[in-house]
Amino acid sequence: MPTASQARRDRILKLATTTGLASVEELSQTLGVTASTIRRDLAKLTAEGHLARTYGGAVSLSAHPEASLRQRIGEAYEAKWAIARWAASQIGAGETVLLDAGSTVGALAHELRTAKGLTVATTGVTALQELSDAPGVHVECLGGTLRPLSQGFVGPLTEAALERMTFDRVFLGTDGVTAEYGICEADLRQTRLKELMARRAEHVYVLAHAAKLGLRPFHAWASLPPGWTLVTDATADPGSLAALRERGVRVVLVEPAPEDPAAQAAVEPLPR
Repeated sequence: MPTASQARRDRILKLATTTGLASVEELSQTLGVTASTIRRDLAKLTAEGHLARTYGGAVSLSAHPEASLRQRIGEAYEAKWAIARWAASQIGAGETVLLDAGSTVGALAHELRTAKGLTVATTGVTALQELSDAPGVHVECLGGTLRPLSQGFVGPLTEAALERMTFDRVFLGTDGVTAEYGICEADLRQTRLKELMARRAEHVYVLAHAAKLGLRPFHAWASLPPGWTLVTDATADPGSLAALRERGVRVVLVEPAPEDPAAQAAVEPLPR
């Protein structure tokens, strides 16, 4: 018969697998134990390779169906907004930028609502909704076939529109990141489009919270041009970061500061 601690960890793993996210606070309330007990359980499950830690919780590493954008919005919430704030700080007035679909890039779009003299092209419905009434932002929609789960446009019409523009910066979302393969998505149309997007921009950023590093939930991959930048949170696995750096990836680690709503970042120099 399993011990009480083992039974609790089994339940944590089941909850993380079915919901996609295990929050320390929510698990503490659900299971009736202290937050420190939950953190010890998460540490053990992570060490055993069942979970990946996130800011404030963990996600399952088990294979699971593609989650909808609505399901992802609350995942790694603090980390996503810290990443979005740092990304917004890199964009200068008068630039032309390209935004992918996804919840983290959608948060970036929200941060750009007060920008002045900015041109934003996007394949994401969330970014369109955030910027549709932003007075200082000119918006271009790269329409095409809408994927309901990701709320992003893909396909030949999107690609044709993309070929008619170039960009100062592109910000991409992803379902997983590895040094060996690049960035992962559920659909080959998505990965093809991300590769094309990266080719049209001078600077390429991938916005991915720590749990996505080393994650391989699907079998469609996009390889990116040398020198791209990964923006992730400070809980990222050091081994995954080291492997990415060896491939010439610039790494930015952000962490929300309790005394300041703006994200603090440790930024590595651009590779030469």
